Amino acid sequence: MADEFNDIVVAPDERLATECAPIEEITPEIHALAERMLNDMYATEGCGLAAPQIGELIQMVVIDVDYTDKKRNPFVLINPKIVVADGEEREFPEGCLSFPGITVRVSRPSHVVVQAYNLDGDLMQYEARDNLMAVCLQHEIDHLHGVTMVDHLRPLKRAAKMQEFKEALQAGAKPGDTDVD
Repeated sequence: MADEFNDIVVAPDERLATECAPIEEITPEIHALAERMLNDMYATEGCGLAAPQIGELIQMVVIDVDYTDKKRNPFVLINPKIVVADGEEREFPEGCLSFPGITVRVSRPSHVVVQAYNLDGDLMQYEARDNLMAVCLQHEIDHLHGVTMVDHLRPLKRAAKMQEFKEALQAGAKPGDTDVD
């Protein structure tokens, strides 16, 4: 599992604040990257991972919000775009593999529709309302645009969370570790 931890880009790495490039062609390398991302996500017990979180500045995310030891239902989204984000704002505690040791309460629209290509090059549409999938889609797509969960906080709260994060790292927090917020 140590290799997976080393793969994860941890804040304040500048790659986490970078706009990612669209994927022009779905190559064998893209398939291999998707497999690597899924392996890293499962190994760190995350429910989503964006390419910049492993240092690849391209528009790809992997998500699996309901996997168990025996069942996996992964989604690979290439060049995802949020086409609808509406509904009542909901606050949800979010963790992030790039911010081990902390959880941040983020307010997001409760309903989201996302269009993305799958690994076969088919345009897919994903819709989620009032659940972890709605939060995860928005959180991971934010990463592709250089936005992290702490960027949603007001300055004083952000500074406090970043101090908490720094202390968690010093205490040995690894990707996949969260606090209870």
